[in-house]
Amino acid sequence: MDFLLNIDLSVLIQTISYLGIFLIIFAESGLFFGFFLPGDSLLFTAGLLASQGYFDIALLILLITFAAITGDQIGYLFGIKIGPKIFTHDDSFFFKKKYITNAENFYQKHGKKAVLIARFVPIVRTFIPILAGVGKMHYRTFITYNILGGLIWSACITLLGYFLGQQIPNVDKYLIPIILLIILISFLPAIFSYIYNKLKT
Repeated sequence: MDFLLNIDLSVLIQTISYLGIFLIIFAESGLFFGFFLPGDSLLFTAGLLASQGYFDIALLILLITFAAITGDQIGYLFGIKIGPKIFTHDDSFFFKKKYITNAENFYQKHGKKAVLIARFVPIVRTFIPILAGVGKMHYRTFITYNILGGLIWSACITLLGYFLGQQIPNVDKYLIPIILLIILISFLPAIFSYIYNKLKT
């Protein structure tokens, strides 16, 4: 927590600019090692900075949407080509097999809609396109939900930051609490699902 509080996220995002934002969202959306990257908080903060004139909001949403969609595409192809091997990957500091198990349960529960819904669930959203590839989901189905999910997720969270930045004076002073709240809300579906499954057993 102290580490988070010592980071000026807004300065970091201004420094990495459009290219850095693109690369982070691309990696978090579909690369095997990208699950720990801060997708939701990054989008919100970038939107907030756009409201202050640091970014063009239309270009930002377009860039993030493209990064999210192409990232998922890579994840899908990864799943088709070598995805099954990740089920035998040993646990490490960053990777835990339970991440795959949780994503697999999510995928089985929601089916093809998981590609869209998972956009709003951290960690799960990184592995869902891989599992869609492993399960050989029909490509047209995948790309449809991928585009919808990428657009809705990118626009909603980025615009939330943008509009709050316009409406609340000095909103940047409350950035850390807001980001922590966003992270908490992002994990609520997974928490509720865990509690529900525990109650069923």
